[in-house]
Amino acid sequence: MKGDNIGELEEIVLLLVGVLYEDAYGVSVLKEMKEQIGREVNISAIHAVLNRLEEKGLLTSDMGGASQVRGGRRKRYYTLTSTGRAVLDQVKSMRDKLYNQLPALNFSA
Repeated sequence: MKGDNIGELEEIVLLLVGVLYEDAYGVSVLKEMKEQIGREVNISAIHAVLNRLEEKGLLTSDMGGASQVRGGRRKRYYTLTSTGRAVLDQVKSMRDKLYNQLPALNFSA
């Protein structure tokens, strides 16, 4: 599968694009990351990750319409592809498999 190795930030961005569904664009991903995860990242980093994920075939993008609020500029909206969803499922499965192997240790000492 093309692009099936992703890093933590890529995984989070993929998940957020899926969560945001039809409202996933750079700034909305950035805001959702801060609200849901408490992690602050530069907007340039978000755009770089979105572009990289699109190059890997895990996302697609389309330009939205221009708006007066944005001074006539258009937003680029991102959508999770079936390959992107499969990669997320694979990552979750791997994490669950490893997590389930953790021994039941008492760390309260």
